[in-house]
Formats: sequence, C-alpha cells, structure tokens
Amino acid sequence: MTNEPTPTVYLRTPLGCIHHADSLDVMKETGKESVDLIVTSPPFALTRKKDYGNEQEDAYLEWFADFAQQFHRILKEDGSLVIDLGGAWRPGLPVRSLYHFKLLILLCEKYGFHLAQEFYWWNPSKLPSPAEWVNIRRIRVKDAVNTIWWLSRTPWPRASNRRVLQPYSDSMKTLLANGYKAKLRPSGHDISEKFAIDNGASIPPNLIAIPNTESNSSYMRYCKENGLTAHPARFPAALPEYFIRMLTDPGDMVFDPFGGSCVTGEVAERLDRKWVCAELIESYLQGAKGRFETAAEPSNPRASKKDDDGYYRIAHPSLLWNGGDERDSAPLPKDGGRHRPEHLRGEKDEMKREDGDGDRQAPGPATRVAMSI
Repeated sequence: MTNEPTPTVYLRTPLGCIHHADSLDVMKETGKESVDLIVTSPPFALTRKKDYGNEQEDAYLEWFADFAQQFHRILKEDGSLVIDLGGAWRPGLPVRSLYHFKLLILLCEKYGFHLAQEFYWWNPSKLPSPAEWVNIRRIRVKDAVNTIWWLSRTPWPRASNRRVLQPYSDSMKTLLANGYKAKLRPSGHDISEKFAIDNGASIPPNLIAIPNTESNSSYMRYCKENGLTAHPARFPAALPEYFIRMLTDPGDMVFDPFGGSCVTGEVAERLDRKWVCAELIESYLQGAKGRFETAAEPSNPRASKKDDDGYYRIAHPSLLWNGGDERDSAPLPKDGGRHRPEHLRGEKDEMKREDGDGDRQAPGPATRVAMSI
C-alpha cells in the first residue's frame, strides 16, 4: 500500500489507517502485488434495501467486477482473498438466490482466482428468518449460515492451520487416554496408529461457529458514550482474526475494502499486522475511532462460563422425533406452503414486512465501497 498521507486518510495508527473514500479509488493508488490478505464482508445481494445499502441481485455481479479486477491486481501472488457472503431469498418465494455461487464461479473463471477452500460461518445466535417461511408457514428452517470463500491467485497461497488449532473434544481425550486400535473403517478410511498420537490440539473443520451477539464491547460502549450510531452489520472480530492468523505473518499487509466500523483493522493492529480499511460513511468512521482509542479486547469464546469447553453444539437431526407426535404425523401441505395456514389468513400479510431476505446482519454499501464490518 502507499505510505504517503492522502486527503482521504481519516485515522492513522502505528500500523494502519482508515480511508474515508471509495475503496476503488484507494486500490487504484495501491501498488501492484502489495497486499498479503484481503478479508472483507461486502454488501450482500439482498432482495430488500437496507439502511446501510446493498446491491440488488440482478446487478450484483456487474457491480462486483471492478472490485474483482483490483483485488487481483493488488494481491500478492501467494496472498489470499477471503469474502464473507450471506445468502438471499428470491423475492416473495421460499427458494434461494444463487448469486453468491455465481460470484464464486465468476471470480475463478473470469478473474483468475482459485478456490482454496470454502468455509461456512454458523451463527448460533441467529434468530429464525425469514419469518414468513420459517415461523408462519413452517416450510423452511432458519437461515443461520454464511458462506466464506477463501480464494487465491495461486493454488499454493501461504497458509498454516497450526495457527488455528482447537482443543481436543472430550471424546478425543477419551480415545487418547484409552488407546485406539488401528483398522480400516467401513467407509474405506485407513486409520493408522498415528491417529492415537497426542498432538496437543486438533485441526479445525471448515465450519466456523461464532455467535454474533456483541452488546457491551468497548466499541459499543464508545458509541453509546459519544451518542453515535453503531454500525448495524458488524461481523464478530473472531472471524477476521481466524483468517488473519492462518494466512498472514506479523508485518504483513491486510486490506478491507468494505471497512464499516473497521473490525478488521482493530484485529490486524492487535495481531501486529499492517492494515488499511476504506469506508464511505463518515458516521461509521466516527464510531470506528473508538476501536483505537481504547484497549483492544481479544476475542475469547470461553469467557462467558467457567465450565464452557469452547464448543458450540448442533442438536442431532432426529432429537425430538418419536414417530407419534401429532405435529410430525400430520400430512405435509399439498400446495408446498403456497398458501398460509387458514388460521393465519386473516392476519396482515407478513410478506410486506419480511419480503424474503429475513432479519440478518449483512454488511455493505449500496455505493461502491464501504461498510460491511
């Protein structure tokens, strides 16, 4: 990134800066192959306009094209691009948009990126949505997972999963204590004696479980004390931290083109990485200042309970199934849920309020840059 001060620099810290600017303009002034990691949550292609802006599905791929070109230009050959994207529902229908999958294919087939790996961010605290399909007609389950595309210019980006190891589960600890007999599983996996070696921690899966429940952080307190409106679509600090740890070394450059309240910058500063964020809405930048005027609060998934083992659990799919419950044995709706249940038809049509995308925290601006996290 360029080192000279520019009129768009809103805040500068020992390791980074926030630009009050269109990120495309910032990237055009950025040197070729000068960024080690781009980690961001751009605006989602929602079917309903949000206060912080978003692009509609039909125009989304065209809107993203300029960003894709600049991402590829400024990213180092062995660097990574990490994009957090929430899904969307088609307007007025209980079926999903394919925009985030189309974007992935576009980035790989047209702009030369490789899909290093796909991740899924499960938000355990997500409320049921969209209400019409989930709560009222009961024909879908709640949407609580975002896709995260980890992309790279080369099939061999710098990375190490040793940076993001997680504690052994209780079952693994039992296996290590009691021993394990090497054998061939019915699935065909050949489990060797090395499986019983205690390496101190386990390799994480590509499912990331992080609740998005921030309410009393230093950032939120700063906004409240200064009469500022907190950014409505922040992702939790643990999310960019995961990828910054795994994909960069101290001193590397991290860039977030949709900066919002600058969660990425705060994490990068704490982890001794250089960083740059860009954001168009000044009111969000006013709150972002608070991230660097108070002591950083490292993410700690085990801080809430002394007996918490750090894991979030998903119930078994058949946990409540007993084969005799009236709710389970009632025939499925022949129309697939096209019409509301009779006892609800007299109520105000919720579709006017919940038009398909549900209530979710989704970053991003309607203009070209800025506001996701």
